Amino acid sequence: MEVVPAWAPAVGFTLLPHAGGFLGGNITKREIPTWYQTLQKPSWCPPNWMFAPVWGTLYTSMGYGSYLVWKELGGFNEKSVVPLGLYAGNLALNWAWTPIFFGAHKMGWGLVTLLLTTGTATATTASWYNINKAAAYLMIPYLAWLSLASALNYRIWKDNCNKK
Repeated sequence: MEVVPAWAPAVGFTLLPHAGGFLGGNITKREIPTWYQTLQKPSWCPPNWMFAPVWGTLYTSMGYGSYLVWKELGGFNEKSVVPLGLYAGNLALNWAWTPIFFGAHKMGWGLVTLLLTTGTATATTASWYNINKAAAYLMIPYLAWLSLASALNYRIWKDNCNKK
């Protein structure tokens, strides 16, 4: 019987969020020069090159936080259903934003998705706080970035509502 190395869950949980990021990155790369560049954006919009390293850092942070919660609760069990279920729902919403916003060019629905993502990220953070404070703190930069992303999505949507 093979035993999973002690480091494997930490690596797996930490890398998991990147899976959706890599898939979404292909859509984003295709749409930046053809569609996104044509949109009016506010002066405070971060430069395009900034998004990949920021998301990479945030995905690593939240992924490691999920590992800390999983480990603290003794794996997948009855106690981990809510905190890890909220996290899974958050990841699904996070990963859905790119195909909605960039792939389908649905800026308004992208905003709805981002607001739901922010809500589930907030609930995830709150549920993690009493389990592992470090895990909850690892979510703070993500929450801050989601606030910026939501404001940016809103502004782009409002400034380009007549653009397909």
